[in-house]
Amino acid sequence: MKIVINVNEEATDLEIAISCSRLTPEIERILATLRILEKQLMVSREGETYLLDVSKVVYLESVDRKTFVYTLREVYESSLKLYELEQQLGECGFFRASKSCLVQLRFVRSLRADLGRKIKVTLENGEQIMVSRMYAEELKKKLGVK
Repeated sequence: MKIVINVNEEATDLEIAISCSRLTPEIERILATLRILEKQLMVSREGETYLLDVSKVVYLESVDRKTFVYTLREVYESSLKLYELEQQLGECGFFRASKSCLVQLRFVRSLRADLGRKIKVTLENGEQIMVSRMYAEELKKKLGVK
């Protein structure tokens, strides 16, 4: 990979151009990282509302009709439904692991095949998430794993 930075004092906006022969999982991860830089979520914890940088979100989970947002150290609640968050965050490197869970790819530490074509994902914070067989192939594709 070659990185070229072109400084232009007359430029009014930041422009990033990627030249490639085909769109690979590596390039998709780069794009997701760039998209995530400016996104924030409105979340709450203990009665206070916060604007949380999406880059800090490890995974999101729906439990008993509530949506929880997990960072490396904190747990917040979102008023949005999981499918709404999936629509907002799909281009930011998140994937659906199951009906009740979205995971940010950059926090995936390791994968392990499990019974019934499921995948056990270990995250950077040590938590383990089970990817259902319905979503396992998509995860492998996004990570470039065979």
